[in-house]
Amino acid sequence: MKLLETISNLAGKYFAVLVIIAAVVAYLYPPLFLVFGGYITLLLGIVMFGMGLTLKPVDFKLVFSHPLPVLLGFVAQFTIMPLTAFAIAYLLQLPPELAAGLVLLGSVPGGTASNVMVYLAKGNVPLSITMTSMSTLLAPIMTPLILLALAGQWMPVNAWQMFLSIIQVIIIPIILGIVVQKLLPTLVEKSLNVVPLISVTAIIIIVTAVVAGNAEKLATAGLLVFIAVMLHNAAGLLLGYLAGRIFKMDEGTRRAISIEVGMQNSGLGVTLALAHFGPVAAIPSALGAVWHNISGPILATYWAKRPVKDTKPVEIKNKVV
Repeated sequence: MKLLETISNLAGKYFAVLVIIAAVVAYLYPPLFLVFGGYITLLLGIVMFGMGLTLKPVDFKLVFSHPLPVLLGFVAQFTIMPLTAFAIAYLLQLPPELAAGLVLLGSVPGGTASNVMVYLAKGNVPLSITMTSMSTLLAPIMTPLILLALAGQWMPVNAWQMFLSIIQVIIIPIILGIVVQKLLPTLVEKSLNVVPLISVTAIIIIVTAVVAGNAEKLATAGLLVFIAVMLHNAAGLLLGYLAGRIFKMDEGTRRAISIEVGMQNSGLGVTLALAHFGPVAAIPSALGAVWHNISGPILATYWAKRPVKDTKPVEIKNKVV
């Protein structure tokens, strides 16, 4: 178990590097990874199950004790990211499938890796965890509605089917994780340190499957889409921070909102794109999984060197990466 914990910690620490290496190898040798294409939904379900194992009532405490930062973060999450994705898709004149895929990336909830980035950035970790949990649980409603409003001009959007898909791959695994946590608390507590390893492995496999399946498309449109994903991520990080500043939030809260808004659940984006729009639409989310785990650590490292006096350190070693 100690060895697994050590490997798990290393996997979490070097997550960005591992994702980049895996994506490059999948691009160069796609046949090796095409077999994983049929397991993407299952893999994302495993990641969400791990999230359910770590969720506790305290994660939602801020909703009632300090609702304004949570509300601000929630509104920023589901307005800044989809609207900037929509604008970038128009400005760069992306093909329909890629445009819809970028808007989809902007419409999914925050990624669980954001919690770790906020911790490293000395931000407001409780707020980060609450925002991730709330946006994830509300995604079955918000994501289909946003896509229906913004992406319908490029691709047909079946909001009801997408709602059911999110329930299947997000909500049910989370609920199962919570149930297992309640029924087997001792076993879950002992195994939590290796959960990040499982999550990291699952996300890496998802990325390799999408990159391998779209290697030819990436060769022709990869640079343009990557620029779009970078601009989208940068806009989320910047505008999320500015939103906190406009509403006079403390520095730690600004950092949390910035990272939460900027880092998306790319795995969900990939799964929904494959199920509802086609493989090409999954490319922005696949590239997002790579880029978000480059920009996140870079920003976290920058902020880590600038301590926040009014933010108390919080231990999150058992949170899913």
